[in-house]
Amino acid sequence: MRFNIRRDVLQLALPVLAEQSFFILMGIVNTIMAGRISREAGAATGAVDSINVIFINFFAALSIGATVVVAQYIGQRNIRMANEAVKQALAANTLISVTSACMIWIFGDWILHLLYGKSEPAVMSAMQTYLNITLIGYPLMAITQVIWGCLRGAGDTKTPMKVNIVMNVLNIVLGYVLIYGLHLKNAHFDIDIAGQGVRGAAIGITLARGIGTVLAILIIWRGVSVIRLKNLRHFRFDRAIQRSIFGISTPSGSEALLFNGGKIITQVFIAGMGTVALAANTFAASIVAYMNLPGLALQITLTTMIGQNMGRGDIQEAERTFHYIFKLGTICMTAMGLITLPLAYWFACLFSRDGEIIQLTTRIIQLNCFFMIFWSASFVLPAGLKGAGDAKFTMWATMAGMWIFRIVMGYTLGIALGFGIMGVWMGMFIDWMVRAVLFYLRMVSGKWKTMSVIGRAAPSASALD
Repeated sequence: MRFNIRRDVLQLALPVLAEQSFFILMGIVNTIMAGRISREAGAATGAVDSINVIFINFFAALSIGATVVVAQYIGQRNIRMANEAVKQALAANTLISVTSACMIWIFGDWILHLLYGKSEPAVMSAMQTYLNITLIGYPLMAITQVIWGCLRGAGDTKTPMKVNIVMNVLNIVLGYVLIYGLHLKNAHFDIDIAGQGVRGAAIGITLARGIGTVLAILIIWRGVSVIRLKNLRHFRFDRAIQRSIFGISTPSGSEALLFNGGKIITQVFIAGMGTVALAANTFAASIVAYMNLPGLALQITLTTMIGQNMGRGDIQEAERTFHYIFKLGTICMTAMGLITLPLAYWFACLFSRDGEIIQLTTRIIQLNCFFMIFWSASFVLPAGLKGAGDAKFTMWATMAGMWIFRIVMGYTLGIALGFGIMGVWMGMFIDWMVRAVLFYLRMVSGKWKTMSVIGRAAPSASALD
């Protein structure tokens, strides 16, 4: 039985690992290219991406509801309802994302001045440019996220991987050309494209996301695995399915907003420490994001597997999967910390030529490595709880860790006691440890086993498609 769990985990997790690698690479490449324009450009793109990440994670959190509902219908072999859930999730998330983009377009400048009003004028100007362009990508990201969430719920993790590879190749090419320009001349042609700096970085990543969204829609329209977008002409909002989806999405989305909102507050702490601290924080966060890749892959895998197990009513298999992936995650994340520790300086050099920024970035990364052992319990375990439908507990636990511990301790250590950016990051690690304990205790308590999202009755023959 353990062999089967290992095989299933690898089949799902390896494509997700590749997909997430390329997804994170898209942001990292932009940060590296912007950082090499100037420290102001690097600080600006990093600060705005902290806002963008709130919405990226919010849309991803909303898509978890679709993942869980589709996974549980697939577990019941109810293909017709799984496809209906896809349509319902796409319609709802598109409306939410368009509304979000409009709100940020209206209040964007006010938000930037509220959060980063102490930044230098050159940094603020670059922030405004980058935000106003990248917010166009909010609906694109939301649509893509929900499509990938539904496919993962059906057990298809390879399709998102392939499209994300295409998106990242496009982002690297478009980003380089639009940031630095392109000058090619020979007897047959003369190409002269002027570099646009931060504006080019924003346009490049938005175009890449747009192409990725078109590909995702075409794929699901033609049909892949058991998921196919059809019968849209007679679409109506289904309250029962929406209730099931948002029973997971609402606490997950609230958790994402409040968690990342808390991260923005810690970013404000750092912004007041100067451009060097802000840039170092941006670059360290990009490196740490890559360190987290194995855990991110296991998060998605655990949500899918627990959802399908619960849909089948196989609680024993769900419990075995839970414990196995938690242990695997702890081993992988600890290993990532040990591997990264001696390479921290060289990673920091990729992002900047400024010696002061490089040194500070290196110290942050090295500190992060020592706490990676807590990452799996803090982030992988709640993904399994959500797969079972226990999303409200993860929301409250995450909010408590962020707002009671990370923010309070970050301010106390970083500002009140004068430890600077290192103190702010220590507040984050304290949050990790608190949530690790809460989620571990919830897992072993077994309360998640009693949760129900769509019910566990066996589907009738007419429900099979």
